[in-house]
Amino acid sequence: VLSDGRMSRGTIVGVDPETDLAVVKIQLDSLSSIKFANPDSLNVGDFVLAIGNPFGVGQTMTQGIVSALGRDTLNLNTFENFIQTDAAINPGNSGGALVNNTGKLVGINTAIYSKTGSSVGIGFAIPIDEVIKVTSDIIKYGRVIRGWLGIGADLVTITRSKRAEIGYNLGFIISEIISDSPAAKAGLQTGDIILSIDGNPIINPEQSISQIINVAPGQPVLLKILSGDNITQLTVYSGDRALKR
Repeated sequence: VLSDGRMSRGTIVGVDPETDLAVVKIQLDSLSSIKFANPDSLNVGDFVLAIGNPFGVGQTMTQGIVSALGRDTLNLNTFENFIQTDAAINPGNSGGALVNNTGKLVGINTAIYSKTGSSVGIGFAIPIDEVIKVTSDIIKYGRVIRGWLGIGADLVTITRSKRAEIGYNLGFIISEIISDSPAAKAGLQTGDIILSIDGNPIINPEQSISQIINVAPGQPVLLKILSGDNITQLTVYSGDRALKR
């Protein structure tokens, strides 16, 4: 149902459960499209408006600011990099637009933190760069294309003495390698510690996962590895996460 009262049956083009996004196609004339904001233009403290249909009362707009960026480890989606806002988001706002002060789309409202089910000023939206990636892939391929190496790893802190020697503070120690995965084919071993991905030092799991999934299947990923006392560089050719075993 559109804001002008027109109705249309929607056809699902594709869904991405890992980000809770979908593309739906409708057949109506004279539709206007929203403009997308520059993904790098949003800052903490910026004014935003949340649009949705809370509790089914009808199209509603609430205002607030960007409370934080890059929120993760919330256990809402597989991949998390949320915009946090204090604009009131309630049940029925999910899937609605989060726009800036010029009306450009900065995110898609998706969830709230609440013990009551109603807004307490902690709402979350999927940022526009993630929205563009997911929806573009669904429209082009029918699904989202993500890279995959086939490892299980845990974040570790490099010991002080070793840190002074190699110049890295954190790493991923490999605890599992899936058989016949890109990592296995490249020769990675359990116990190896990944120090950097494509030249970027390990900072946090979410950033590193984002790097890997954004590498197209078949493309190289350069890893710097601490294996025992030796540092080596290893190229792994990314697999397709959707086709992983």
